[in-house]
Amino acid sequence: MKQTYGTTPDGAVDLYTLTNATGMRAQLTNYGAIVTSLLVPDREGRLGDVVLGFDRLDGYLGKHPYFGAICGRYVNRIARGRFALNGVEYSLARNDGDNHLHGGIRGFDKRVWKATEVAKPGQQAVRLAYSSAAAEEGYPGALEVIVTYALTDRNELSIDYVATTEADTVLNLSHHGYFNLADGGAGDILKHEVMIEAARFLPVQADLIPTGELRSVQGTPMDFTRPAAIGARIDSDDRQLVCGTGYDHTFVLNGRSGQLRLGARVYEPSSGRVMEVLTTEPGLQFYTGNFLDGTITGKRGAVYRQRHGLCLECQHFPDSPNQPQFPTTLLKPGQTYAQTTVYRFSVA
Repeated sequence: MKQTYGTTPDGAVDLYTLTNATGMRAQLTNYGAIVTSLLVPDREGRLGDVVLGFDRLDGYLGKHPYFGAICGRYVNRIARGRFALNGVEYSLARNDGDNHLHGGIRGFDKRVWKATEVAKPGQQAVRLAYSSAAAEEGYPGALEVIVTYALTDRNELSIDYVATTEADTVLNLSHHGYFNLADGGAGDILKHEVMIEAARFLPVQADLIPTGELRSVQGTPMDFTRPAAIGARIDSDDRQLVCGTGYDHTFVLNGRSGQLRLGARVYEPSSGRVMEVLTTEPGLQFYTGNFLDGTITGKRGAVYRQRHGLCLECQHFPDSPNQPQFPTTLLKPGQTYAQTTVYRFSVA
């Protein structure tokens, strides 16, 4: 179902509602390809919104930490806002201290996408397309991007990404949803129990740029190979947690990149909700809302404070254009960028 959501200088903005046979509901908008709400049943069958955001478009048009958006061209950080490609150095906005973050000043999260409703057996979907001009935010190559959100009768929100370029460029896309399976962000996420299918993670410097090492999680607070409550170790004096003011790290997922596999599982004990994250990507950025500071009032008047939401962003590694030992984010003409992420919900 499509309804008018508002207007921007770039055009009209609509809100799309997807529902499935079990009553689960997702709402999304073609502004920033943002998921604005996600109603998921708890163990008693009661529906509750599990994502942070705003009640109206105006909130998304203001400053916010990428609630529910598709980030690009390059999600996460690029050191010092620059990289070299084919002997040419490209300069990007430094919008995160000395570094480039989530595509720059006006990334994909602040663009109006072209939306098309898609109906298939067992699912409802919306296809979102965006044409990124060459040199937009400093990136080379004109880029065509299609992101398809689908809500299935298996209580899955799947996200399929496809992109092509007219010239060599770098590309790293991800969904930046903030989840709180208990109360949608009214309280913290410290009791959420997390398991991440990763034996290694990327340690970071003080500015959250990876050092280049792929470090074992064993014996560290980064070990989520068995389920652990987020609050159990988040305030330890471990150097990595001090750098991020909590978890803000990329985990190197087990299994083969390019194949859809389980990346993480989250269980919230009070509601019984379970969220599994499946992906084809090599990495998973686990972020615990460390920079939420109580200055944002979101849906239903909730004040979003530190650690009121968690992000599990499936992606390639941060700063890959400057760290050739990482999986490449280079996209060439004639190639097709493709990835899939699935958020699957159940109860326990």
